[in-house]
Amino acid sequence: MTEQKLSTTDVPGFDAGLTRLQQLVKSLEAGDLSLEDSLRVFEEGVQLARACQAHLTSAEQRVEQLVRGGDEKSPPELAPFAADKQ
Repeated sequence: MTEQKLSTTDVPGFDAGLTRLQQLVKSLEAGDLSLEDSLRVFEEGVQLARACQAHLTSAEQRVEQLVRGGDEKSPPELAPFAADKQ
């Protein structure tokens, strides 16, 4: 089996990556794949999960920068979301 890795140009955006990851999980859960195909699908899933995690980490860093207001010396002032009042 040749190892295929996603290049940076092949990495989908977060939403597309998550959608593809869900498709792969359904395919694996169906149990209709051969061992070789299951391994290939699993490998693609791991790569997509890592890519999605990188997108989330990047988004978190951007949010922290916005909350800081550009001042890198002071820590971000993060606050919990307010609970919905009904």
